[in-house]
Amino acid sequence: MSEAQRSEPLPAGGAGDTLASGERRQRILSLVRARDFVRIQDLSRQLGVSEVTIRSDVDALARDGGLRRVRGGVMRVLQTVPELRYEARSTDRLAEKKAIAAAAVAMLSDGDSVILDAGTTTMEIAHALADRTDLTDLTVFTAGLNVALALERAIPRIQVIVTGGALRPQQHSLVEPLSTLVLERIRAAIGFVGCNGIDPSLGIMCMSLPDAGLKQAIIAASHRSIIVADASKFSQTSLVRFCPFEEIDMVLTAGTPDPAAVGLVAEAGVEVRVAEAVG
Repeated sequence: MSEAQRSEPLPAGGAGDTLASGERRQRILSLVRARDFVRIQDLSRQLGVSEVTIRSDVDALARDGGLRRVRGGVMRVLQTVPELRYEARSTDRLAEKKAIAAAAVAMLSDGDSVILDAGTTTMEIAHALADRTDLTDLTVFTAGLNVALALERAIPRIQVIVTGGALRPQQHSLVEPLSTLVLERIRAAIGFVGCNGIDPSLGIMCMSLPDAGLKQAIIAASHRSIIVADASKFSQTSLVRFCPFEEIDMVLTAGTPDPAAVGLVAEAGVEVRVAEAVG
């Protein structure tokens, strides 16, 4: 479905007054599922009832888990994904992750300081950084053991600092206790942070509280905080919110993210940049 199809107003209706509440709510469900996101005023106009009535219907449907209220309207329920080990995700949407990595590295200059989160997308950023032999005198902090090893071939052009902490095997990451001690003492130019979902009504999501603590520390230690997430993350949510949209500067993505979700994130004041595919 095109972005124009998702965002164009619903056609005017007038049968709302004759519909029982149960039938009207089914109509709402059908309209939202067809378009992913629908504004309250458009539903009111289409179904011929007040916005107050529509909000009441939407609240009832949200309690049943059929859809969810978000800023300005209603959207379908996002898929909650289970946690998978790093190896099970490493080749998923690889072309998109490489496009994100190329765009991320293009933002950097000689002498920059960078924080790389643990994860499959930041691993591709590490590979791209190591390949960019024209970039020199960089300092990279990371809590990802495999991310640090991927950068080893770029030493001494890149100084690599591992933050420390307790090993979390699922993601080869270092988390609390002690994982934020280094991050609390620095202020890097840019931090690239992965996620498991971009929830328009909540913010940026991850799988666990230990992951959330690490990501929050990276954001606090960075002048610019950039979420790196392939297009699928715009259709997913997860267990833990680690930051609201106002705490980040950009979402860098690739592929074809859900236009409705992208629009809602942009309305929250966050730049959404779609990286071009790597040739």
